[in-house]
Amino acid sequence: MRRTLITGGAGFLGSHICDRLIQEDHEVICLDNLITGRMDNVAHLLGHRAFHFIKLDVTEYLDIESPLDDVLHFASPASPVDYQRLPIQTLKVGSLGTHKALGLAKAKGARFLLASTSEVYGDPLVHPQREDYWGNVNPIGPRGVYDEAKRFAEAMTMAYHRYHGLETRIARIFNTYGPRMRPSDGRVVSNFINQALRGQPLTVYGDGSQTRSFCYVSDMVEGLYRLLVSDEVEPVNLGNPKEFTVIELAHLVLQATGSTSGIEFLSLPVDDPRVRQPDISLAGRRLGWAPAVEIAEGLALTIDYFRKQLRSSH
Repeated sequence: MRRTLITGGAGFLGSHICDRLIQEDHEVICLDNLITGRMDNVAHLLGHRAFHFIKLDVTEYLDIESPLDDVLHFASPASPVDYQRLPIQTLKVGSLGTHKALGLAKAKGARFLLASTSEVYGDPLVHPQREDYWGNVNPIGPRGVYDEAKRFAEAMTMAYHRYHGLETRIARIFNTYGPRMRPSDGRVVSNFINQALRGQPLTVYGDGSQTRSFCYVSDMVEGLYRLLVSDEVEPVNLGNPKEFTVIELAHLVLQATGSTSGIEFLSLPVDDPRVRQPDISLAGRRLGWAPAVEIAEGLALTIDYFRKQLRSSH
């Protein structure tokens, strides 16, 4: 049985990774300070013989006494609402937190996987985005705290690989959605579903012509697992290459929820990327991976989760 530590393991994506690794017969140590993660996400795992939860900030002293085979670093606020509310914490978890997690992996001789992001490409001048594109990031803009934290984390991960010979993996994760997203996390899918179910207008920033590519969480977890067990050291894009405009997504959500909500247009946030679409040919070649869940199916499953959340909150 492999022993795996996941930082940010009570988050949206981290908790799904916990589930998958337990299915794959890993013993999982879930580490989270719960500033954006939620115990609800891992409540079903509490008491499982292969699951352990530690409430800890990964930027603080980090030591696990027992052996570890893998360290997966998922800790970080990941939506604009969160990282603009927690800018210093976001920079710290990308820098100090990555350093602590890498140091732990080195001490244990463990394999290390970094959850990076498509945000390293910034507002891209190359479309779709391939792994060899260096990005177009404003380091001092409001989104810079997240973008640059992840760019630094990638640089440090590669430094540990080159200097210490650490076995490392880097996943550049594009927009992911599904159950366990927080209704108030400010991401476009959760925003739209939450507003549609409450009969509120769907808030579209700008004219809605900006594009995003949405990957359902089970597809993302499959890609991440395949990357973890591969030999791929360089960054790998993981995401759904099917591109939608934000206004198209709004109409899809209205249709799927049966909502009569209207659409409200607001001014575009600073440095909001105009386009976002992964080139996943590398993941296809090296991991044999491509997403399988269509947007209609993924939205239906996500809407069902949000409906239940809404009912239980009343």
